[in-house]
Amino acid sequence: MQLPEEFTSYTRAMMGDRLYGLWAEGMSSPSPTSIRLHPTKSHGKVIKQDFHPERVAWCGSGYYLSERPNFTFDPLLHSGTYYVQEASSMFVDEVLRQHVTHPVVMLDLCAAPGGKSTTALTALPPGSLLFANEPIPLRAQILMENLQKYGHPDTIVTQNYPADYARSGLMFDVILTDVPCSGEGMFRKDPGAITEWSVTHVDNCYRLQREIVRHAWSCLRPGGLLIYSTCTLNTRENEQNIIWAMQELGAEPVAVSTDPTWGITSALDASCEAPVYRFIPGVSLGEGLFMAVLRKTSATDSHSQEPSFSSKKKKSRKEPSRPNLRSQFPMTGKWLREPDLYTYHLTGDRITAIPKRWESIYDAACRHLKVIHAGVGLATIKGRNLVPRHELALSEAMSPEAFPTVSVDADTAIAYLRKEAIGLPSDTPLGHVLVSYHGQPLGFVKHLGNRSNNLYPPEWKIRSTHIPENNREILTEI
Repeated sequence: MQLPEEFTSYTRAMMGDRLYGLWAEGMSSPSPTSIRLHPTKSHGKVIKQDFHPERVAWCGSGYYLSERPNFTFDPLLHSGTYYVQEASSMFVDEVLRQHVTHPVVMLDLCAAPGGKSTTALTALPPGSLLFANEPIPLRAQILMENLQKYGHPDTIVTQNYPADYARSGLMFDVILTDVPCSGEGMFRKDPGAITEWSVTHVDNCYRLQREIVRHAWSCLRPGGLLIYSTCTLNTRENEQNIIWAMQELGAEPVAVSTDPTWGITSALDASCEAPVYRFIPGVSLGEGLFMAVLRKTSATDSHSQEPSFSSKKKKSRKEPSRPNLRSQFPMTGKWLREPDLYTYHLTGDRITAIPKRWESIYDAACRHLKVIHAGVGLATIKGRNLVPRHELALSEAMSPEAFPTVSVDADTAIAYLRKEAIGLPSDTPLGHVLVSYHGQPLGFVKHLGNRSNNLYPPEWKIRSTHIPENNREILTEI
């Protein structure tokens, strides 16, 4: 691996010879492969012993695999049964479990592709609401896809810049800022990051990071937590930004209990006395990551215009009247496990089921932000008919009795995920049918008797026409 001389000289001086030697040795070894299991979708399944799974110490649902399979051709990946995630990033699970003990409204401000967002949904107390945001359109679509596959109804996905959130008046109890960075910690996994590295790039990153944190800070409630993270090594984008936040914003550092065996390194800048958490290849088992937790102790810059997270709504604001969509389409009452917990919202031809207890926050988000997904995508109206939306099939909120289900084998599942026509048993009922694999829904088809229309989203389909000969599944039934 050819690294810029300016980078190596700086990094050796920052780490010292011993730590630098461990890092250099780690960089010469293969990048670890790790996955995180969905807590409910993976129920009744275990990782095959062929992969010699080892648990990620700081995340109970995370596992290392001894080799990297071809994930694309595992239907359970597409069902959201597990998520492929770099192990160091799973540390947010430990942070949230230690410091968030009651339902909160959380914002993942720089969330794509969705690894930390789905980790947060696993770790947050029941009743919490997560906003996941990404400003870049293509990345926002990837984020939305991964959140829909995860299937948690207490989620709002937005496509906005941090400044939009600062202007929105929405306030949060926890904000995760996994800020854009120079990517030094990912050199082993992403060689392209090496070619993009320069001192100028580092300087541009740390300025952008401070701008993002300042915007995020204005959206954080007094007493709330800001989790700051990067996937880079240098102290300019890490410790120096924490010192800046403490001095300029009045941030109070918060410690996270860790185990020495995890191989987490503390601050590499002697001027930073705050507890920070560094994952360094060759020392910890994962890629490079920096994380710190800050608490907002004052109301400085707070400008909330919207209600707190509560089942109660402001009585002073007249709520807009909405059509009673449930009465218009009574069959949808059988599509959700607990339909009385939701209200229906119509956007264009799409019906979305929004949990009643955070409906006022959803309304506020729609007024101030670009919301691209929320709650449970229920149906698309086509004339007098309803077509169930794909995200409903993957949602934990869908009733298991909502639709007839056909279980398919691996070859048929891959054909379905390629959006090809698939054959169904002769006794399959007419109408919308759920296709499942190993007990997990993959999506819908419309069965017409002599054929079935594949309703899998075209933008999600597997585009490769070749299945690797050594393709192996990761999970098996207990």
